[in-house]
Amino acid sequence: MNIQESLELLIEGTDTCISRKDMEAKLALGRPLRVKLGVDPTAPDIHLGHTVAMQKLRQFQDLGHQAVLIIGDFTAMIGDPTGKSSTRPPLTREEVLANAETYKEQAFKVLDKEKTEVVYNGTWFNEMTYAEVLQLNTRATMQQMLQREDFKTRVEEGKEVRLHELQYPIMQGWDSVMVKSDVELGGTDQRFNNLVGRDLQKQEGMDPQVVILVPILEGLDGVKKMSKSLNNYIGVSDPPFEMYDKLMKISDDLMERYYLLLLGEKRDPAEDPRVSKKQLAIRITTRFHSEEEALQAAEISEKKSSGDHSAGAEEISLAEISAGLQEATNLTQQLKVVFETLGQADLSGGRIKKDYIAVGRVELNGEKLSDPTSLATFSAGDVLKLSKKLSVKFT
Repeated sequence: MNIQESLELLIEGTDTCISRKDMEAKLALGRPLRVKLGVDPTAPDIHLGHTVAMQKLRQFQDLGHQAVLIIGDFTAMIGDPTGKSSTRPPLTREEVLANAETYKEQAFKVLDKEKTEVVYNGTWFNEMTYAEVLQLNTRATMQQMLQREDFKTRVEEGKEVRLHELQYPIMQGWDSVMVKSDVELGGTDQRFNNLVGRDLQKQEGMDPQVVILVPILEGLDGVKKMSKSLNNYIGVSDPPFEMYDKLMKISDDLMERYYLLLLGEKRDPAEDPRVSKKQLAIRITTRFHSEEEALQAAEISEKKSSGDHSAGAEEISLAEISAGLQEATNLTQQLKVVFETLGQADLSGGRIKKDYIAVGRVELNGEKLSDPTSLATFSAGDVLKLSKKLSVKFT
């Protein structure tokens, strides 16, 4: 593949390349480029939204370039303020390191582990003296930091911006200096942080990195960014049927978007939308599990769709119990709300946990709910089986 062909492939499906000319010059160097992607392990799992940039990084790997995966064990304790309307709660180092292990395991479902350089940014930040931190801060101005849209908005609305949050873009930029990145990948919301990296590299006399921004993947609601906190996500570690089932429930418009961002191709407009959605669900589930498990999930889904899970079920309006469900913090409490609606207010949480969940009585659309500490998501049309003789259908 020549330079132009590589260039077209690498910027295909991206939102922004800063700049195309610089990228062409980097490729002309004739050596493997160091391509950086930073992730902060602020939670134990990653979702499909995270994999959009990872897939682009894998593309670089497949062309012979060096992937540099930065685990933000230090920056995660601050938390990236990008897009946040308030200060993020701090994490302990122990929490961050535990999350980092699952992050790596899941990231290698996309990346080639043997061709990935994994670096923890605590390696340099934990060694910096306070004097060195102050020196690093002289590289940027308050006015520059307040150009960030989220910071500016919070100031205008009278909301606090903590000083440690202003450090985040500088720290992310310094990562680029330390790993000598030629290219940095990120979502479109990372533009400001990535450009700080270019500035710091210039100040260090380095050839500044090319910034490639990929689109943000919308969550299952089709509106907001995929996020665990919004519960609109598909986790990379979701079980095969759960992953397949979530994908089959997305809208046709969102399916078009997922084809582009997750498969890197356009859906055949002549194909029946349901057939296309099934192929999307099978291919994505295969990517993170196996073809056998994906096909098995499809078979189970079709059997369920052809059967009548709601036979004899009592109907419950989700609107009527939504307040109670929102207050519930685990499955046991959610089921208590349901039982109370059915007139069984005297059923204690302990008995629900012991006599229903623990013995495998509880199923949602045929799938067992066995973790009393988890939270189930109920939608209209779902059938919740509580025992052999008792089921409810949500309307």
